[in-house]
Amino acid sequence: MNTNDNNGDLSLNNISQPEEFVRSSTANSPKRSLNIVRYNADSFHRQEYTNKLPDAISPPSDSTELMWLRAIGINNADSLHNLLKPFGIHDLVIEDILSRRQRAKIEDYGDYLFMVFQTFEYQNKKLQSDQIYIIMGQGFLLTFQQRPMGLFSTVRDNLQQNRLQSRNQGIDCLCYFLIDRLIDDYFSVINQFSNRTEHLDKTLFKSDSDDVLLAIHKLKREAMRLRRSLLPQREMLNQLVRGDFAAFNTNTRVYLRDVHDHSIQLLETVDTARDSVVSMMDVHLSYQSNRLNKQMRVLTVITILFMPLTVITGIYGMNFDNMPELHWHYGYFLILAVMASVVVSLLTYFSRNKWL
Repeated sequence: MNTNDNNGDLSLNNISQPEEFVRSSTANSPKRSLNIVRYNADSFHRQEYTNKLPDAISPPSDSTELMWLRAIGINNADSLHNLLKPFGIHDLVIEDILSRRQRAKIEDYGDYLFMVFQTFEYQNKKLQSDQIYIIMGQGFLLTFQQRPMGLFSTVRDNLQQNRLQSRNQGIDCLCYFLIDRLIDDYFSVINQFSNRTEHLDKTLFKSDSDDVLLAIHKLKREAMRLRRSLLPQREMLNQLVRGDFAAFNTNTRVYLRDVHDHSIQLLETVDTARDSVVSMMDVHLSYQSNRLNKQMRVLTVITILFMPLTVITGIYGMNFDNMPELHWHYGYFLILAVMASVVVSLLTYFSRNKWL
C-alpha cells in the first residue's frame, strides 16, 4: 500500500474529537446514488451518478491511484454483481450487503477485508438503526449504505482539501477515517440517550401515569440495542489493533488504538446508563408499591373505624322485645355518643401511631 510512514501529518487527534462531529444535512440528497473518488497525492477527481449507474467501473489503474466508491440505496442484486465484478468480490459478501440484518463483523477474504458496522440515530424520538458495509482491498475502498446519512461528508472534504496530508497516505488510512467517524457518531446518540434517561429520572416521582413504566422499558430496550451493537464492534477493533489483518500497517494501527479506546468508553457509558435505567425501574416499582400501601392503609383505617359502628348498629337492629335501651327516652342519643367516642378514640390511636 502507498502509505507514507515518514509523514507525521496523520495527527488525527486534531479532528477525532467526538463533540466536533455532526451529521450533515441530507434533506436534498438522492436516495439512490453512486459516488466515485479517485485520488493520489497530487490529484482528486470525483464522479457522481444518481439517475443511472455506469455500465462498468474499473479498479485503480496503477499503484499510485487510490479509489473510494460510495454506494447509497443500491439494493438490486444484479446491479451489485455488475458493480463488484471487476473487484472480484465474493457472492457471500454481496448476499450480506443485501440482507441488511448483519451483525457487526470483519472477514478476511485474502485480497480484501469485508466489514459490517451499525449506526444509530434518533428520528422522531425513536432509535433507528442502519448498517454500513466496508470493503477494503488493494488500492480501493467500497462502502455501502441504504440511505444518505451525511456521516462521511467530513471525511470526503478532508480528502478533497488534503487536510492532514490524507491523500499522501494509503487506503488503510482512509478506512481508518471512516471507522473513526462511525464510532464517534455513537457519542452523539449515547449523549441523547443519556439526556433522555436523566430527564425521565427527574420526573420519576412527579408523574403517576403508567406511561412512565413504558418509557423506562423503552429506554432499557434501547440500551440493550446499543450494547449489542457496540460489543462486536469493540471486538472488531481489538482484532485490528492486535494486527490480525495485514491490510492495516503499523502506523495506522497506532491510530486505531484511539478508536478502540472510544469504543470501550462508549460501552462503559452504555452499561452505566443501562444500570441507571434498571435502577429507575426498581425505584418506580417501589414507589408505586409504596403508594399502593398508603392507599391500602387509608382504606384499612376507614374499615376499622366503621367496624365497631357496624357491630353496634347490628346489635340494636335486632328485633328483641327485652332490650330496655330501646324504650329509654335518651337511648338513641346515648348510642350516638358511644359511636362518636369510639371513632374519636380510634382516630386518636391511629394518629399517635402515625398510621394516618
